[in-house]
Amino acid sequence: MIKTPDIISHDLLIVGSGLAGLRAAYEVARLSKGKLDIALISKLHVMRSHSVAAEGGTAAVLRPEEGDSYELHEWDTIKGSDFLADQDAVEKFVRIMPEEILMLDHMGIPWSRRKDGRIDQRPFGGHTFPRAVFAADKTGFFEMQTLYDNLLKYDNITFYNEWFVTSLIIEDKKFEGLTAIEMKTGDFHVFKGRAGIIATGGAGILYGFTTYSRTVTGDGLAMAYRAGIPLKDMEFIQFHPTGLVPSGILISEAARGEGGYLINNKGERFMKAYAPERMELAPRDIVSRSMVTEIMQGRGFKGPRGLDYLYLDLRHLGDEKIKERLPFIREIAIKFAGIDPIDEPIPVRPVAHYTMGGIHSDTDARVLYADSTPVKGLWAAGECACISIHGANRLGTNSTAACLAYGRIAGAEAYNYLMSKNDKPSLSQELISHEESRIYDKMLGKRGEENLYEIKNELRQTMDQKAYVFRTGNELAEGIKKIKELKERFKKAEVTDKSRVYNTDLISALELENMLDVAEVVLYSAFARTESRGAHYRFDYPKRDDANWLKHTLAVKTMEGPALAYIPVRIIKWLPVERKY
Repeated sequence: MIKTPDIISHDLLIVGSGLAGLRAAYEVARLSKGKLDIALISKLHVMRSHSVAAEGGTAAVLRPEEGDSYELHEWDTIKGSDFLADQDAVEKFVRIMPEEILMLDHMGIPWSRRKDGRIDQRPFGGHTFPRAVFAADKTGFFEMQTLYDNLLKYDNITFYNEWFVTSLIIEDKKFEGLTAIEMKTGDFHVFKGRAGIIATGGAGILYGFTTYSRTVTGDGLAMAYRAGIPLKDMEFIQFHPTGLVPSGILISEAARGEGGYLINNKGERFMKAYAPERMELAPRDIVSRSMVTEIMQGRGFKGPRGLDYLYLDLRHLGDEKIKERLPFIREIAIKFAGIDPIDEPIPVRPVAHYTMGGIHSDTDARVLYADSTPVKGLWAAGECACISIHGANRLGTNSTAACLAYGRIAGAEAYNYLMSKNDKPSLSQELISHEESRIYDKMLGKRGEENLYEIKNELRQTMDQKAYVFRTGNELAEGIKKIKELKERFKKAEVTDKSRVYNTDLISALELENMLDVAEVVLYSAFARTESRGAHYRFDYPKRDDANWLKHTLAVKTMEGPALAYIPVRIIKWLPVERKY
């Protein structure tokens, strides 16, 4: 028998404890000075969120006297995006970032520094100025740790570690709360909130070969999608050029920023044939396509499980520089590949790394419906949000930057909203009962012959094979057909563990349901976009088509699958030109 769910009330509900979630919580706590009651809800312990895996740096204009400028950072970002970024959003983002770097500095983050004591910066792909602020090669970890340490001094924040959020409660286009499972007991709870911020990260675990933590399953994306909120530009999945073979663990772009070379089986620095000006520091979409082309044309090395690879060579950097600037990269290579990069090159290939698309949001981080009206009291920040800063291809170091900038913006907007209104949430018992029944009756209680983990493996194999760096219409159509088959099989998949306490089997089933929904949106959106732009490259449509496709994709959930619509890109300064590096 299912008991009546407990109702937990807070002013603000933040879902997700990565960099964007922590930054949003800090902004609201700072501004409210204890006046607002904040809940930070995470399916992990805060410091296990995937943001700790960010390595290379955070972009910001700190040195105009040396040649950098806001306009240059904007231009690099917009050009890098293959002109799909909304230029007003990029402008706002770029102007906030220097303040964020200095704020973290004052909080005590151990930024790497020049000999004169000033904050250091390194080059990164697609940036025409070395504007990547870094803390060795553990930047995300130190940013997270600094924010978390500073949040602990506020008494008006409650941390809900290991609570799995299952749905958003939205009534009359207004956020009212959410439902969640307390993982240690398996009990179902309802959270009431006058406002909410979604900061749940991306969906890279859709792929088998990926840099993502196994927990990044697109939960926030799927919850928003099921609540009638569009997912935007989901065809654009970034493949980072250097995933360690065979694990997929990220080898930071910092390795190339510090001067690392990419070489093929002939010993050639092959990037001179693809991006002669920027070489290894061209944008990630260009480097990834160049690497896969080298492999397809027989200039790679044979790898396990079909994971043929190329080499990232750091040996010429020398012992001292590697140990000082890239200690974590060296540790990863030694532990997971048995290779010391001081002595040997590292085997790498392009790997699923970032979700450029996400929840349809505006420049104030407000979550929007397909007609661009906002969901009252709901914001999105970080990788789960598509604002759109990154467009069709994100530049390295703009991700942690966007988490900080838009965590701050979402937090400030939520604070202003909460201080100006005192509406009491109205919870729909029908929605709550439906969600409880979906979890415990239809999922935990069902019997079936299908295996959840086989379905998950087949899903990830499908995405690896049908929606990788190079795509075709036929492959994408096959991928759509396979996902539909897997969704039908999922209905017959049994959660074999019928207990409540720490039922990871049930959590895996809920995550898989989210992954299937999001994967379907990725494939539908990619199949419909008959051009090549940024990270979305189709052999059957190899040219960018601004006349027909300079627009954002919106996917809305229907009974038949995603329904697609389109809205224009906001261009305020720069018209599209050919990208050359």
